Amino acid sequence: MAVLIFALPVPFTSFTKFNTMADNKKFDVIIIGGSYAGLSAAMALGRSMRNVFLIDSGNPCNKQTPHSHNFITHDGEKPAVIAQKAKEQVLSYPTVTYMSDFAVSGMKTDGGFEIKTQAGIKLTAKKLIFATGVKDIMPDIKGFAECWGISVIHCPYCHGYEYRGKRTGIMANGDKAFHVASLVNNLTDQLIVLTNGKADFKEEQFHKLKRHTIEIIETPVAEIEHENGQLKNVILNNGNKLEFDAVYAAIPFRQHSDIPVNLDCELTETGHIKVDPFQKTTVPGVYACGDNSGPMRSVAYAVAMGNLAGAMANMELTAEEF
Repeated sequence: MAVLIFALPVPFTSFTKFNTMADNKKFDVIIIGGSYAGLSAAMALGRSMRNVFLIDSGNPCNKQTPHSHNFITHDGEKPAVIAQKAKEQVLSYPTVTYMSDFAVSGMKTDGGFEIKTQAGIKLTAKKLIFATGVKDIMPDIKGFAECWGISVIHCPYCHGYEYRGKRTGIMANGDKAFHVASLVNNLTDQLIVLTNGKADFKEEQFHKLKRHTIEIIETPVAEIEHENGQLKNVILNNGNKLEFDAVYAAIPFRQHSDIPVNLDCELTETGHIKVDPFQKTTVPGVYACGDNSGPMRSVAYAVAMGNLAGAMANMELTAEEF
């Protein structure tokens, strides 16, 4: 019994141990993606005595985020520290091994699935777990990418308390902007919505925003002035400067890996991999967990989804083998 974990994307380095121990083997499960969700899935499977290969890029989407919050026992810790501690704990299980590689393609086989890596290695498994995450699509605004995850943020639960009472912007429009405004309004009374164009709110939403004295500015954003990712000013197209301590932004994303879609996994209207309450995708034998399949992007949520995916994959294997 064995499990393999890949991370996407990653420049592969050494494959000596991987080639010696895993090449030409058939695994019970291949997990593609080795961050919080993948590590959590690996722990559930490793504790079930499945041999695990943990392959990680070390390049998570929250790499710029200085602190992780709203994760009990880890509140305020650096994301990299959480990941490193998780990796050490996962690798303490004797059936778990770490390595780096890049999964480039996947296909169905008579016995399950085949995954090909950038190093040219082909692996087969009965089950797949995708923990590949998503890639944020940055807007063409100078300074935005440098501030992303630091002072241009996405989640009130992850970052909001630290910016309570501060000058706060919301760079979004319509329902997304209204939703974030309703949550952040409890944290600060210095709140401005930046719609980057004509505001698109329902009449009732306009009334509620006005009632809470939340200003709406439609002039597009031209630049974000910052110092090492710490926001100073938002500069509008008309040259006006607005002082902010933080700005919430709702930006689009795409799947980090195209393998799930190539295997016919359905996506939701929001672009996430469609899963049931047990993290099963629409393709039998394939699971997904983490940011690629859930709207609440947090370390705690990814860990929970990964734990469930690993347990459910193991349960399905057990039912087939017992």
